[in-house]
Amino acid sequence: MMNKQPEGDPAAVHAHDLTVRRGTGRTPRTVLDSIAFDVPRGRITGLLGPSGCGKSTLMRAVVGTQAHVTGTLDVLGHPAGHPRLRSRIGYVTQAPSVYDDLTVRQNLDYFAAVLDPGRAAADRRAAAVSRAITDVDLTSRAGALAGNLSGGQRSRVSLAVALLGTPELLVLDEPTVGLDPVLRRDLWNLFHDITTTRGATILVSSHVMDEAERCHDLLLMREGRILAQDTPDALRERTHATTVEEGFLRLVDEANANANAIAADAASDVTAIREQTR
Repeated sequence: MMNKQPEGDPAAVHAHDLTVRRGTGRTPRTVLDSIAFDVPRGRITGLLGPSGCGKSTLMRAVVGTQAHVTGTLDVLGHPAGHPRLRSRIGYVTQAPSVYDDLTVRQNLDYFAAVLDPGRAAADRRAAAVSRAITDVDLTSRAGALAGNLSGGQRSRVSLAVALLGTPELLVLDEPTVGLDPVLRRDLWNLFHDITTTRGATILVSSHVMDEAERCHDLLLMREGRILAQDTPDALRERTHATTVEEGFLRLVDEANANANAIAADAASDVTAIREQTR
C-alpha cells in the first residue's frame, strides 16, 4: 500500500521503476528491483529492513552517488544527482566522514567553508557551526580531535556536518548504530524537532525495528523490493499485528508464500509442457 502525497504538495522523493544492477557481463546482480515509492515532505520516513536488503544502495541513489541507476528518481523537484541539489541535501553514511587529525569544530569549519565560501559569509558559517555542534550535543567535545572520539561521537560529528546547511532533505544511513539508548532517544528527539521546526524531510534507514515506531511513515524493504509503504499504525492494523516488527514478519511470510506459489505454478507448467511433448 502506498501513501499518497497531499494534492498540490509534491513528494520530496518520487521513485518509479527504480532499478540498480551491479556487475558486468550477462548476469549482473539486481540490487533494487523496479521499486516505486514516495517520501512525503516535512516528515520522517523510516527505511527498514534486514542488512543487505538494499537500503544503503537506495540512499546512495537518492543523493546521486550510485552508479547503474535506471527508472525515475526525482528529488526535491530535480533528477537525483542534479547539481542544484548539492546544498539542499544532507547525507550521513554508515562510516563517519570526518578528519581524525582535526578537532570537532575544525571539521565543521572546513565543511562549512565548502558549503558557504567567502569572507562575507564568515559570521554565518560560525553561527551554523555552533548550532550544529549544539544540535548533536558535542559542545563539551568541540575542541577534541576527531580521532580521539568514540564511535558514537564520530557519528554525531558526521550528523553535525550534514546539518550545517539547514538542508531540506536529510538522508541518514543507520545513524544510531552503536549508540547508547539515551543518545538514541536524544537523536530521535532531534530528528522530530528538525521536521517540526525547520520543515525538513528525513529519510532514515535502520535494521532495528523498534525505531520504526518513531517514524511518521515507513518503507519496508526485503531483497531489493518494497514490501510496503505505510504509517506504523496503518501497518499494524493491516497486518493485525501488535508491533511493526510483527507486521513486517507477517509481510515477509506472505511474500514467501506468494513466491512459493508462483514457483509451484511454474513447475507445474513445465511438467505439463513436457507431458504434451512426449
